[in-house]
Amino acid sequence: MPTSAPQRFGELEPSQWPGERLGLPDEGPRSVARVGRRVVAILIDWGLAALPAYFLVGGPHPELWNVLFFALLQIIFIPTIGGSLGHRIVGLRVVPLTGGWVGVWRPIVRTVLLCLVIPVLVWDSDQRAFHDKIAGTVLIRA
Repeated sequence: MPTSAPQRFGELEPSQWPGERLGLPDEGPRSVARVGRRVVAILIDWGLAALPAYFLVGGPHPELWNVLFFALLQIIFIPTIGGSLGHRIVGLRVVPLTGGWVGVWRPIVRTVLLCLVIPVLVWDSDQRAFHDKIAGTVLIRA
């Protein structure tokens, strides 16, 4: 009896390397960004967002301003320079799976989900978190 192609996500075989099912290389340029670079990039972005939040605005809840500035940095820089400042500093880019320009809506959806934190913690074997899956993007090495 011939085996049929997987019909549901749960039936897919895990990737042998992150990005295999997306047609991306195992390492080098255009490979899926690994955890270390992602963590450094988000720490850079969070730190940059903290500067105006704590030193310029302040107030009783500067952490809320920090989230707002973080989101703005993501939404502004992903479509304009291909990633946040943290992404670009560590050599990463956010690209749509379909190719071309990431557009305006993808960074907004991706950032809203990123700020909710939980979607970031749900990954598949291609190391794409839920916020990237919903936005149709992938974080790659530049």
